[in-house]
Amino acid sequence: MIYLDNHATTPVDPRVLDAMLPHFRERFGNPSSRSHRFGWEADEAVERARAQVAKLLGADPREIVFTSGASEANNLALKGAAARSGNRGNHIVASPVEHPSVRETIEHLLAKGIEVTWLPVDPEGRVRPADVAAAITPRTFLVTVMTANNEIGTVQPVREIGRIAAERKILFHTDATQGVGKVPFDVRADGVHLAALTAHKIYGPKGVGALHVRMGIEIERQTHGGGQERGLRAGTLNVPAIVGLGAACEICRLEREQESARTANLRDRLRMRLGDVRVNGPERERLPGNLHVSFPGIDAESLMLAVPEVAVSSGSACASGSMEISHVLKAIGMNPELAKSSIRFGLGRYTTEAEVDEASDLFVAAVRRLRKVARR
Repeated sequence: MIYLDNHATTPVDPRVLDAMLPHFRERFGNPSSRSHRFGWEADEAVERARAQVAKLLGADPREIVFTSGASEANNLALKGAAARSGNRGNHIVASPVEHPSVRETIEHLLAKGIEVTWLPVDPEGRVRPADVAAAITPRTFLVTVMTANNEIGTVQPVREIGRIAAERKILFHTDATQGVGKVPFDVRADGVHLAALTAHKIYGPKGVGALHVRMGIEIERQTHGGGQERGLRAGTLNVPAIVGLGAACEICRLEREQESARTANLRDRLRMRLGDVRVNGPERERLPGNLHVSFPGIDAESLMLAVPEVAVSSGSACASGSMEISHVLKAIGMNPELAKSSIRFGLGRYTTEAEVDEASDLFVAAVRRLRKVARR
């Protein structure tokens, strides 16, 4: 099998696993146990990981709250901010191409009196900063726009949006899950108040993530029963996974530029070898490992079945199994028939040139066979 679905999840980097292993047995303490060495060691490991995550984001370690992943982090950010909005207002400005953990959380808040303006996007899935500024009202307390899209790879103008939010004195939340560790991202320089990420998109373990909450920003906890994580999230910390998240972030910080350049080159090679396809999303301002293309006249599900040797996706992994056109492709105005012919290739750290060449050959041959059958 050739794995080209790195937007859905990534394999754990061996260096990350090596960092995690001692914390399953030898250093198994609870970081909340402050009366003996086992607890002290666990607490030190958690704080070291917190510093590693913060360094990747350009944040203060005290601003990092560990969660079970980005979906929980997005829920905590949006629900927590809404609960503390008070006299600031009840209006959110959001992009229509967000991950379901943002979209569905906003829909949940609508029943609680929150109002939302869904922004338009251009044909490449990009939010225009001018549209953000125009959508803000005196009742707006939050803007939420993801850093990079999980389907078509569009990198959003986060810094410009952050500047607008700062000028209007409102909160700016970004789901940084797909962008962090792959494209430049700095919460201070980008004007971000709340940012979500997860480990398993950056070669760390599943089931752990983090929410950056800028110092001075107040959000309301969504779980009760303990004083962990600045009182924002109750529960015994998953030390091995947190250590893995920290190690994954440290590797990304040190190797991002070189890795992203290599991955982008492989992506461009794949694009060239696939031949006559339509590229969806931007040509330039996109994730380095993302290639979302349509094969006109070919059903994506049939195409994937014809190439079982390659793991790819026909849409967002979080909505897999659905025959509906994805909300992202709807938002960019894609023709439904063209949308049904779309494949998402996700290249990553361990993708090789030989795999790209073999995968492209297999897809080109499968498309040729399917079109020949269709002409009969």
